[in-house]
Formats: sequence, structure tokens, C-alpha cells
Amino acid sequence: MSPESAAPELGLRERKKQAARQALGTAALRLALERGLDQVRVEDIANEVGVSPRTFNNYFSSKEEAVCSFIVAQQERIREALRARPASEPLWDAVINAAVIQASRDGAPKREDVRRMRDMLRNAGLFAEMLRAHATVERVLAEAVAERAGSEANPLHARMLAGIVQSAFRISFHTWLSSGSDANFLPTFVNLLREAAAGMPALTAAAAGTTAQRPAAS
Repeated sequence: MSPESAAPELGLRERKKQAARQALGTAALRLALERGLDQVRVEDIANEVGVSPRTFNNYFSSKEEAVCSFIVAQQERIREALRARPASEPLWDAVINAAVIQASRDGAPKREDVRRMRDMLRNAGLFAEMLRAHATVERVLAEAVAERAGSEANPLHARMLAGIVQSAFRISFHTWLSSGSDANFLPTFVNLLREAAAGMPALTAAAAGTTAQRPAAS
């Protein structure tokens, strides 16, 4: 089965729900960056999209969850890019190329947005939601990896690979936030994936050098 045929076709109802969730998440993030998280209410987010607060609550349990939904949305786009890769492509190559495709589609963030996001993460509730979003990402990617690997593949291996991808994403994202750079963090994410696929040669070489310098045990 090819990746294209493995991807489920969403019905109209599901596509509308997906679009509504994305619109609410985008509005929540934009308003939080513009005003500050404490100055944004659920009602404000709902009004931006033209829905009721009750509709908002059908998709998100809090404004913090809505703000952090971009993390899951980012990985869902990488998942779809992975599903579209040629069936003959090796799994690691397909994962990396899917990430490269997504990196090329996402524009670089504004420096001011980076600063504001870093400030917002001092909010304990938002930070907790961000960690929860990163955990969700692993499940999202594991499903796509398992689909591509086929029914004979070990599902634990799919989860392990997804965990590696998720960790690379989390590390590159938080490093970017700490740096204050206005460059896109996705190239760093892609480079970490390439290092992982190659067995982390730089790290293992450094470890080997350290071991070689240690005096032999007497």
C-alpha cells in the first residue's frame, strides 16, 4: 500500500471541524502575541473567528491549549507530508524530507514574536500546555510512521522513532526561543533529524575522543 492510499480521506464534516480548530488556534496565538496572554479571553478568541465561546469549548479546554495548538498543527502538517512521500523512499529519508518540505513552507517568525513567546512561557499554565502539546505530537507522528512501515512493523519501533522526532522538535523549538533569533527554527530541527539518522556521529566521535583521553584503570 502506498503512503497516498494509506492516508484516510476526510469527509466534509471533519474538514470543517479541522478548519475551525485551526482558525481558533491561529487567532488565539495571534491575540496572545499582540496583547499578552493575560489580556486575552476565550470570548475574544471566539469573536475573532465568528463563533460562540461554547463552540470554542468544543475544541479547546482553555485559551492556553488553543495558543499551544500550533505545535500539534505543525507536526500534523509534517505527518501529511510524510504520508505523501514515495513508497520506495526509506523511512528515515521520508521523515527527514517531510520535515524539509514543511520547513520550506513555513516563513521565519518575527523577532518581536519570539520575544513575546518567550515572555509568555513564564506563565505556568501555558508552559504546562506546551509540554502536553509536545506529548500529543508523539502520538500524531507514531500513527503516520506505523502506517508507512506497514502492518508487519513493530508498533513500539514506530513510537520510538516518533519519540526521536518529537524530541528533536522540542529541543530545536526551545533552543530557538531561548536564542531570541528571528530565524526559522525548523532548519535546526531538520539537522537534528539528520544527525539522529546517521547515529549522531558528532556526539559519538566526541565521546570516543573523551574515552581515549581517560587514563587506563589500574
